[in-house]
Amino acid sequence: MDKASPVLVEVTRGEAVESHHRGVVAVADAGGAIVAAWGDTERAVYPRSAIKPLQALPLIETGAAEGFALGDAEIALACASHNGEAEHVAGIAAWLERVSLAADDLECGAQSPLGREAALARVRAGDAPSALTNTCSGKHAGFLTTALHLGEETAGYIKRGHAVQRRVAETLAEMTGCDVATAPVAIDGCGIPTFAVPLAAVARAMARLAAPDSLAPPRAAAARRIVAAMTAHPGLVAGRGRYDTAVMEAGRGAFVVKSGAEGFHAAIMPGLGLGCALKIEDGAGRAAEVAMTAVLRHLGVLDDHARTEMVDYLERPLVNWSGKRVGVIRATLGS
Repeated sequence: MDKASPVLVEVTRGEAVESHHRGVVAVADAGGAIVAAWGDTERAVYPRSAIKPLQALPLIETGAAEGFALGDAEIALACASHNGEAEHVAGIAAWLERVSLAADDLECGAQSPLGREAALARVRAGDAPSALTNTCSGKHAGFLTTALHLGEETAGYIKRGHAVQRRVAETLAEMTGCDVATAPVAIDGCGIPTFAVPLAAVARAMARLAAPDSLAPPRAAAARRIVAAMTAHPGLVAGRGRYDTAVMEAGRGAFVVKSGAEGFHAAIMPGLGLGCALKIEDGAGRAAEVAMTAVLRHLGVLDDHARTEMVDYLERPLVNWSGKRVGVIRATLGS
């Protein structure tokens, strides 16, 4: 029987621990060494949207971003799991118009906005869910832009055999050091292929984004631009009320974080040259956010300002319907 993953986060109610979340964490440097770990980091997992910064590399490396004069805002949207707020939707609509495409060309599917306020505003306006409000629409705009730049067919760009997805898979293989051709593959929420790779491999890939000097010059430049864009536009990467936006604003450039579905989270720490990946076994996003904050604190990348701003993510208050604090969600990191 496999050894159980450590408890990374526990939830209290009153004086008692009511529930807990097990998970795995890997922290790596750009040379590939694992510098900190909790649990079995070699187990294959689906990183989901946490690897959008890796999936955006071809957009820059191929010259597509430069060819269509994309700015940092568009690069941030290409890496985003956004709320579907007005600025997200307007930014992607304008981007598509610039490349002579429209929302109908997006193959990510229609989705109600993730952001509660954005979703309510859309209902009040009588607007149906749209591909533009899909949380992955920026990534898909990037895929389409790359295909256009290289003269490839845009229809069917989400299929595994399409040149766009073959290019993304090759990039993922190179950055993680994994043979994705033999890895378990499934379909992500937005329709593209998603590959299961060891958690440690994702951490190594994030470290290479943090310290890209060993990469080929075009990829190193692309990595630096992606980190800079996400740092400059944290509100576009997620949105109001979202963890990724709040903690990147608090961190003021010390790190980039990116969420993925089912309790996955990744971090890029340029100052330390480190990358981190973590997976909560039961898929709880609340636990992934608390655990990621604890890892950032453990690694010393939170200054006094960041620790003050992020205090509710280090020990997230558990409140009842009347707003009274009744417990806490806190990290243990297997202690």
